[in-house]
Amino acid sequence: MFLSFFNFKEIATASMILFAVIDIIGSIPIIISLRAKVGHIQSEKASLVATLIMVAFLFVGEEILNLIGIDVNSFAVAGSFIIFFMAIEMILGITLYKDDVPETASVVPIAFPLIAGAGTMTSLLSLRAEYQVQNIIVAIVINILFVYAVLKSSKKIEKVLGKSGLSVIRKVFGVILLAIAVKLFAANINELF
Repeated sequence: MFLSFFNFKEIATASMILFAVIDIIGSIPIIISLRAKVGHIQSEKASLVATLIMVAFLFVGEEILNLIGIDVNSFAVAGSFIIFFMAIEMILGITLYKDDVPETASVVPIAFPLIAGAGTMTSLLSLRAEYQVQNIIVAIVINILFVYAVLKSSKKIEKVLGKSGLSVIRKVFGVILLAIAVKLFAANINELF
């Protein structure tokens, strides 16, 4: 009965979406430059705060939207555009918009906006329009565990993959993200009319 509470297909899909949006592999160069500037990154603290931000937004985000008069389907369609442009950035290797690298490496630049940024928040609400909350929470936890592992071993990962390996992974997840954006748009656009 406990296992029937979870839908493993939803967990897998939500995990893939969040993995592509968070793009922790693509953020390794930023993480490495932060570590070089300040010496140490608090992986545990950054991971915990990012988890809290994402879970809180998953529950409170819809209420915030209702407060300003926007429904989840409209937000999901808007989110599909953001995910679309993020995918274009990943595939073409261009930067449409990116915050400057911060001066210090603490909770603020790593947990927010690097891990739990605008794209992640948009994706969470878009996922909530399609999937059960408990499956999304499991997907968040899976991604945070992966993020934590990457933060802890970013130097080793950079040496193993190299620049070309990181580039290939980024492009593959860009294509996946592009397909997700199209699906998200198609699933929610009809609800607006």
